[in-house]
Amino acid sequence: MKLRAIIADDEPLARERLRFLLSRDGDIEIAGECRNGREVIAALRETPADVLFLDIQMPARSGFDVIEQVGISNMPTTVFVTAHNHYAIRAFEVHALDYLTKPIEPERLTQTLTRVKERVASKSALVAQEQLKSILENVRSASLHADKTYPKRLLVHNGTKDVLVSLEDVEWIEAADYYSCLHVGTKSYLLRESIKQLTSTLDPGKFVRVHRSAIVNISQVREIIREGRSEGAVVLLGGQRLRMSKVGWQALLAATRA
Repeated sequence: MKLRAIIADDEPLARERLRFLLSRDGDIEIAGECRNGREVIAALRETPADVLFLDIQMPARSGFDVIEQVGISNMPTTVFVTAHNHYAIRAFEVHALDYLTKPIEPERLTQTLTRVKERVASKSALVAQEQLKSILENVRSASLHADKTYPKRLLVHNGTKDVLVSLEDVEWIEAADYYSCLHVGTKSYLLRESIKQLTSTLDPGKFVRVHRSAIVNISQVREIIREGRSEGAVVLLGGQRLRMSKVGWQALLAATRA
């Protein structure tokens, strides 16, 4: 199984050297190269990756800025690459797997790739366990709540008034810590319920959690895009593109076939 790697560095020679060194390992496939922080963020949204070799000092946004915007939990296995070793402590604070100092030595990179493969393998095993757990929970839930009724509206506090939001009008729901944000056309409403609580409340035949941070109204889904082995995206009728996990993809397909 080849691992998809993204190289992010504003120096062409640095990207070229790293690309050459990685080409020696038959298990690594270069999925993309980025010159600045903005390109990294766009690449992570568009291209599933197993490992990211991330330069810290780049134009537009630094490597730390990238992680802050994307979110630690949404980052692939990350290896920092930089000419300055004083960033090492902060690199591990944001859960980087390793820290390589330029110029990269082949032996040091080999050690890092061994750790990367071990990390990806352990994450794959965890994903498989979570998928099985999700399937069993869905089956159990379906058998226990076959006759369960589901709400058609949600009461949302909006400033000095309460608003009744029809679930038919909700396009998608976004996780916001202990809250959930309901997206209805150009409006959004903040509901004091976690996305996990809403998942167990809403009709699974109409609303599917496609990612840990998003629930979609199936009737609002225009396209399902598969990218790589574990992730993809859904595109809504309004053009909104949302990330989709493998478990979310399976749940969405199961709901559309029901």
